[in-house]
Amino acid sequence: MNTRKGWRRVDGVLLLDKPTGMTSNAALQAARRLFSAAKAGHTGTLDPLASGLLPLCFGEATKFAVDLLTADKTYEADLLFGATTDTGDADGNVVARHPVDFGPDDLEAALARFRGPIRQVPPMYSALKRDGKPLYQLARQGIEVEREAREVTVHQLQLLDFSVDSCRLRVACSKGTYIRSLAEDLGSALGCGAHLTALRRVAVGALAVGDAVTLDQLAGHGEAERERWLLAPDTLLQSLPAVDLDDEAAARFVRGNPVDCLASPGKCRVYGLGRLLGLGQADGQGSLQPRRVVASA
Repeated sequence: MNTRKGWRRVDGVLLLDKPTGMTSNAALQAARRLFSAAKAGHTGTLDPLASGLLPLCFGEATKFAVDLLTADKTYEADLLFGATTDTGDADGNVVARHPVDFGPDDLEAALARFRGPIRQVPPMYSALKRDGKPLYQLARQGIEVEREAREVTVHQLQLLDFSVDSCRLRVACSKGTYIRSLAEDLGSALGCGAHLTALRRVAVGALAVGDAVTLDQLAGHGEAERERWLLAPDTLLQSLPAVDLDDEAAARFVRGNPVDCLASPGKCRVYGLGRLLGLGQADGQGSLQPRRVVASA
């Protein structure tokens, strides 16, 4: 189906392995052009410094992108001890240096303090907004504002490698966790400071970077081969229970009307008429309300 000239309707999810040095939006637009997709969106930004899994949504799949924003994320992070930067990562300027004088046992003891629920102050170099303006814009003007600490959860914090002044960590965490802040806080706990030198996102929810494709790989394929990398729109909804409707109920659901359905209370993915119909909300008392409806092809 053609939309505007040169663009077409594409429905699906692409697991992209974003390279370093590229913004998430630039990666999205590059992939969108390769598929000539009329509508596209991503499921949460990765900093230019970071590489790894960036799930992209095309067409009707964009209706479910917000549901992946709340998913847990898993990263592999490289830290350098003994130096702090104004951004918390290697893209910033070094503002302080301190001697590094600790061993693996000290590091393991410090890591234990950051497992489980923790309170974390978001960095100034972040997309959070104050009075409608992103904090990173204020930071670039030399303005620092007070930020409220927020509770996040670090499900896993594993030491993968350690040398005299650096380490690699595997971090599985909840939405809203800043790995740069974690690196700074760990450096502070060890008394020498630290900053992030590399970051790779290896999982978003149940989606893994091992199943992702790079932009270079996509560019090297023809259109038919690229299509094979597209996953169904309901890929983003696999953590939700499935509900199947008969034809009459399905026809009501796609028109935005509630239907009778005995399902457990909460969100669910809804099928009928031989396809995904959308996202529904069951009240647990026999009623299912449409939340997002997928347009037919």
